[in-house]
Amino acid sequence: MATLAPTQTLDLTERFPSAVTPDARPGYSGWIVNSQNLVEFAATLRDEFGYDYLSSVTGVDYLPEGRMEVVYHAFKTTGGPGVVFKVQVPRQDPVEVPSLISVYPGVELQEREAWDLLGIKFVSHPDLRRVLMWEGFAGHPLRKDWKEPYFEEDVKPLKNRWPEGRIVQAESKNPFGDNVAYPEGFDPDESQFDPEKALYDSLRKCQVEEVGLKSDHLLVNMGPHHPSTHGVFRMAVILDGETIVSLKPVMGYLHRNHEKIGERNTFLMNMPYTDRLDYLTSMSNNFAYALAVEKLMGVKPPERAEYIRVIMAELTRIANHVWAVGFLLNDLGAYFTPMLYGQEERELILDIFEAVAGSRMMCNYFRFGGVARDVTDNVLQKIKDHAFERLPRKVDEIERLLADNEIIRSRGIGQGILTAEDAIRYSAAGPLLRASGIPYDIRRADPYSIYDRFEFDVAVRQNGDIYDRMMIRFDEMRQSIRIIQQAVRGLPKGEIQAGRPQYTVRVPAGEAYGRVEGPKGELGFYIVSNGKPNPWRYHVRAPSFINLTAFEPMSVGQKIADVVAILGSIDIVLGEVDR
Repeated sequence: MATLAPTQTLDLTERFPSAVTPDARPGYSGWIVNSQNLVEFAATLRDEFGYDYLSSVTGVDYLPEGRMEVVYHAFKTTGGPGVVFKVQVPRQDPVEVPSLISVYPGVELQEREAWDLLGIKFVSHPDLRRVLMWEGFAGHPLRKDWKEPYFEEDVKPLKNRWPEGRIVQAESKNPFGDNVAYPEGFDPDESQFDPEKALYDSLRKCQVEEVGLKSDHLLVNMGPHHPSTHGVFRMAVILDGETIVSLKPVMGYLHRNHEKIGERNTFLMNMPYTDRLDYLTSMSNNFAYALAVEKLMGVKPPERAEYIRVIMAELTRIANHVWAVGFLLNDLGAYFTPMLYGQEERELILDIFEAVAGSRMMCNYFRFGGVARDVTDNVLQKIKDHAFERLPRKVDEIERLLADNEIIRSRGIGQGILTAEDAIRYSAAGPLLRASGIPYDIRRADPYSIYDRFEFDVAVRQNGDIYDRMMIRFDEMRQSIRIIQQAVRGLPKGEIQAGRPQYTVRVPAGEAYGRVEGPKGELGFYIVSNGKPNPWRYHVRAPSFINLTAFEPMSVGQKIADVVAILGSIDIVLGEVDR
């Protein structure tokens, strides 16, 4: 292995004197790379400096300046802070940037997303299709000059709502009661466009070579209305008998352009919208968004609020994992009985959320600089009872029922393997990454909030198969219980909000990336502020979406029946996949 260059004082201009410059814009950080040097720069960053994990890819439309920007966040799986690098290109079509898929294969879906929503063409990407919109969609909706049918205003609050109070729905302006407008010259009745052609061409192109006797292949669609695809998710597969030779995930059926909504909203309006990403983990979603905006604002929550945040985030992790294990057993055929064991524990945790936030699922509990409401003595006692009495006993009980089950072991051990090297290459995160032998947990690798004060172990398993991805969730629940126990013991008295509650906030101009170790992996928010009440750019690094990059490599060579279990072991929620 090559000796890595030290990065304590990272000066990339010395290594690339004519290709890299520091980003000197006020409120910005990182490095700006010439587009023609991007691939070489990324390879050097990985091989010489050790940034082997490319976490996030974000496109930004700077319309007033006439340029597009792609922002990359790279980290080391050995831990430590990351490095931000960017490439800027003129906004004239075609907007072209070299693809980094040859260096970091985990960018595959993220580059497709930037192409789909912003029209940034990644040269040399082997499968640059739309990913959230359908192939016949007109335009790129995250561009600042893209307007939907019956467009009203760029940002909220819309004036006819407030202060005028004249609410008019767009559909009422159309005699057909719809808000669709077709591009000029387009007639849906005359169109010969085949929206599935690009998908099926890609599927056939990615087939593995046959060995031995040639046989006919069968193209099968599983989903989007399939009970085992965890929502409106679709797998297009090519089968040789019952063996998968090619697979492509198809998503976007729930897409509502969450990020466009986020750029129309004010900063404060976005907090309840984060609840609806992974709607099983709203507290963690709030956490990541709050961290990003607090970085821009320079706000630090009071001590009591920090402890409450950690308690709620770890309760969320447990609630997610018991649900994930239960539904994985559904996918394996143990219909609903194991899931009901997990659901009982989840419902009791949601009782706590309801008592604290007023809502069981869409909690909208975090605020910039704190939390919305304090934890009462009665609720704190309920948390203690769970952390010290019930949860340790129930986690052991559920694991005892499942871990040595002959069917679970035969269906899980050695199936759907993701190697440690591939887990890093495909930007896998959370339990999917750690079950492959990579002990990377943001709470330890790059601590946020007050996680550096707690004693806990990074859960890791070595085999990278379905069984280890189930078992690591039991390991993680035990570590979450340890953290909660320490947090309730150390919970200080005091305020829960820095400053006074606000109906609007002043967010200085600049950029920030806030990330947390969510139950499904790294959940990040990249925010650009221009000093106005609405974000200029609001991007979500969604772990459910990015973890699907590794789905095809894990599935090729497996039987069709095992693919359902592989998907269940990844643990996705379609609200976060599609956004």
